[in-house]
Amino acid sequence: MSARIRVATSLDCEDIRGVYLRAFPEGENQLVATLATNLLNEETEPETIALVAEIGGDVVGHIAFSPVMADTNKNWPGYILAPLGVKPEHHRVGIGSELVQSGIELISRKMASVLFVYGDPKYYGKFGFSAEAATQFIPPYELKYPFGWQARVLHEGGSDDQPVKLSCVLSLRDPALW
Repeated sequence: MSARIRVATSLDCEDIRGVYLRAFPEGENQLVATLATNLLNEETEPETIALVAEIGGDVVGHIAFSPVMADTNKNWPGYILAPLGVKPEHHRVGIGSELVQSGIELISRKMASVLFVYGDPKYYGKFGFSAEAATQFIPPYELKYPFGWQARVLHEGGSDDQPVKLSCVLSLRDPALW
């Protein structure tokens, strides 16, 4: 059964929280669930995009894309994918991939230059993310796992070859997330 992907609303808050409490291990799940629900309610410019996957009316997955800002160019359009979660009983059937692809399409239409992710290179590599594309971009915080810092160029232009320090929305300003 295929999932229905739609834009999340504040009415989905508890369902989204439930996704992360089940999808992530103890000790990490509360932090990620809080991030997801905070992003859903945070006013950002440009807007944060949150999507949910539903099967039979039940929310089984969630993804968020929030803006990142470059220190050298305040008008530079970038986004970061974080977090992504799917309930364990719905793993390995393509729901996470559907959420990622749907989000990439939406973000690309917003004319974002680059989309970032901090995650498993094997998983995100299949969507065109690479560590090489992220090399000139300095993440907002020191990373526990630097090999997980990746980017996908959506639209050329908007930055030169100089290192660019990124900043993120308030909900992501917790060093424990990095």
